[in-house]
Amino acid sequence: MDTTQKVKQRSRPDWLKIKLKTTGKFLDTQRLIKHNKLNTVCEEAKCPNIYECWGRQTATIMILGDICTRACGFCSVKTGKPTISDKAEPKRAAQTVKSMNLRHVVITSVDRDDLKEDYGSSIWAQTIEEIRKITPECTIEVLTPDFRNYNPALERVFRANPNIFSHNIECVRRISKKVRPQSDWDRSLTVLESSVKWGLSTKTGMMVGLGETDSEVLDAMKESADLGISIFNVGQYLQPTIKNLPVQRYVHPDTFEMFKEKGLEMGFAVVESGPLVRSSYHADEQAKKISNIN
Repeated sequence: MDTTQKVKQRSRPDWLKIKLKTTGKFLDTQRLIKHNKLNTVCEEAKCPNIYECWGRQTATIMILGDICTRACGFCSVKTGKPTISDKAEPKRAAQTVKSMNLRHVVITSVDRDDLKEDYGSSIWAQTIEEIRKITPECTIEVLTPDFRNYNPALERVFRANPNIFSHNIECVRRISKKVRPQSDWDRSLTVLESSVKWGLSTKTGMMVGLGETDSEVLDAMKESADLGISIFNVGQYLQPTIKNLPVQRYVHPDTFEMFKEKGLEMGFAVVESGPLVRSSYHADEQAKKISNIN
């Protein structure tokens, strides 16, 4: 049975109410990130898990600036004309990873369609290489844009050999053009398929609450599983600002549990499914599970 009733008011159900707790470790993480002049998707995307993750001294570092060339309806990251890419950014990112004593790091970025020669993939590869150079024991997960499916850009990142390659489909196929007008659902699948064929542990994820049905979610999961993707994340969409797309429904935790059960039956090695799940939520634990499986 589909749970697709539209939300008629903005008030969130009890299971989405978060207790904010600022700890010493949270403040330490905040200081390190500011000291190294880095951006994080935790802040830019207004992630609801920032207090938990930073309190555990984990963060998702965002490279290539904080201005995106696309304008997805769900995202609160600034859009516009980016500044010139910072060549020193890979070294600063690596130093932050070392300072935080991380055993697993997630790197992401804005879309840089303005960098026509490689869409920013050289900075991606250099960041992976710099982290490996000074913190070889740290596993690296990359959550990348689609690089417009430009093979030389993708292969540059693949050759840097991240432990996990991640790219999100973000939503179901039917509403993709409304949610991501400058992206393409099939292009995202092609990027993910290329990663699988390269031999990388591959991950994707999506939000619910944007107007999809439960059956469409399961169809998207099945299409992803059939490509050989190892990890699938699904979480509740929460409208970050009044300018973003409105929430169409709040999905009950029981439905998220159903998504997880069905996903594991489809063949995913790991399924993270819950109201507050985001792309990088518990990424360190997922990496351990995949490492043990492989």
